[in-house]
Amino acid sequence: MLVHVLADTSEKLFGLCSLFGEQFTVAGERLDVEAKLPHDGAAVVVRVDLRALDNIAALKKRAARLAKAKKRIFLVEQISHVCISQAYALGATSVLPGKIDAAKLLAALADPVGHGTGPTSGISQPDNAVDAAATAIASMFTSITLGERVDIAGPKEAGRKITNRISEHGLTEWLATVRRHHEGTFQHCLLVTGVAVDFGVSLGFRKSDLERLSTAAMFHDIGKARVPLAILDKPGRLDEDERALVATHPAAGYDVLQGHLDISPEVLDAVRHHHEYLDGSGYPDGLCAENITDIVRVLTIADIFAALIEHRPYKPTMPRAAAYEILCGMRGKLDRVLVASFKPVALTR
Repeated sequence: MLVHVLADTSEKLFGLCSLFGEQFTVAGERLDVEAKLPHDGAAVVVRVDLRALDNIAALKKRAARLAKAKKRIFLVEQISHVCISQAYALGATSVLPGKIDAAKLLAALADPVGHGTGPTSGISQPDNAVDAAATAIASMFTSITLGERVDIAGPKEAGRKITNRISEHGLTEWLATVRRHHEGTFQHCLLVTGVAVDFGVSLGFRKSDLERLSTAAMFHDIGKARVPLAILDKPGRLDEDERALVATHPAAGYDVLQGHLDISPEVLDAVRHHHEYLDGSGYPDGLCAENITDIVRVLTIADIFAALIEHRPYKPTMPRAAAYEILCGMRGKLDRVLVASFKPVALTR
């Protein structure tokens, strides 16, 4: 079997080629050189730092060649669910996180099926709602960062999986799972989608309206891909300039998505206006009550609630009851009837 090895340093490349050389035919290539591998391998093994945008861009340029391999094994050295999600967004069929385990890697190449055993214990595949949604978010953010067209189908499908997951297991299980496995902007997007979906279910939304809501929630913060991570994940308060930069994300997300014919006007409206308040004090357009649609009102409540109950390393997680009290205190800004209807979602569902 021919195995292609891709790495971002000579040390990583030579180490993998030496490991495979006795059992397989090996062709190696560094990411920072022009793609020259002449043949299509049965398997590709990728060992790169997925926090580096240059590496991500180089892998995306090789996407067509990578897709021809039945096995695409990514070795993710940083124990980060964001990096694991990024690997799947780049086309991985399986991921081995943590330090290189020669026995597991060779077994993965020899395994004709390639079954997974979980996202942090060996080979895994994004076949559940949390992994699928995180992978879709990683793909969206990467595409925007690299100036490429955003995939619409992935987030829509992930939204449907989240709806099914919450319908079956409930909101509390979703919140606990997301907090345990994700952080920062990824965690927020996943929490907002789960809360919005459960709110929509509790309100008796039709299937089509629920799909629009889940899609809007998946896309609502896509504009943050144009905000530096150092600001998005900054521990503590942002200064005035940093807050102004973050506040550009609704309009930036709208600009990214408005050219897609398969994004509905309702979803576009929700992406642009999820920070608008009924009293006109929101942004970016300072809309007042009569100009704010129902889907935006629902998404705004879900967005604020999710932000309050997020798990952050530098502060304790706010109890759901305390977060709901803050929503109740935002009189004049949020839809009073919807806030009252949100109580079971916030406290008991």
